[in-house]
Amino acid sequence: MLRGLRSFMTTLFTPLARLLLALRVSPDAVTIAGTVVVTAVALTLFPTGHTLVGGLLIGFFVLFDSLDGVMARQAGRSGPWGAFLDSTLDRLSDGAVFAGITLWFVLHPDEHHGLWGTAAALACLVLGSVVPYARARAESVGATAQVGIAERADRLLLALVPFTFMQVGLPVVVLEVVLTLLALASLVTVFQRIATVRAQLTRQVVETGTDPHEGPLAGQGA
Repeated sequence: MLRGLRSFMTTLFTPLARLLLALRVSPDAVTIAGTVVVTAVALTLFPTGHTLVGGLLIGFFVLFDSLDGVMARQAGRSGPWGAFLDSTLDRLSDGAVFAGITLWFVLHPDEHHGLWGTAAALACLVLGSVVPYARARAESVGATAQVGIAERADRLLLALVPFTFMQVGLPVVVLEVVLTLLALASLVTVFQRIATVRAQLTRQVVETGTDPHEGPLAGQGA
């Protein structure tokens, strides 16, 4: 959903990326700063009910998510380290966002269907971690698992929009429905990735005569 917008933002960020590099700001510093701000905002403003300003701030940083990548390419520093750092810190900020939403429901028990919202937010928090883990684990056993219904930025913005505008009158039930649909989409994505990896490894057995379950990584946790 945001792929076209991300391409536009990449073009828009090129002058800013050059400026930051000229000021000796590293891409890693931008990645870390963005994660710190998003995590702090989600865990302080969200639970205390400042959903409008908190949601707008995080939405702003989500749109700027590709800035560090633009900077890395401009500096000729694109590589596995930057990808690893960015992906790892994305998991931290994503978890903070859904933890903040969960805490809002916990601290507002008087809200209608509050238990539903809490459960849906927790499901998004847990499944949002399993989805990228499935992809990373697939790659570790020689498979690929890039299938899925919604990308990370899509999931974040879909959750943030109703949460942000609750403070100006949007019914809480809209957020609860969206969180439920996001949790279901994440669950479907997990099963899609499991099925995809299973099919790839089964095909590997047929083509090579080797069983991936007998390798050194079989049965080991990450």
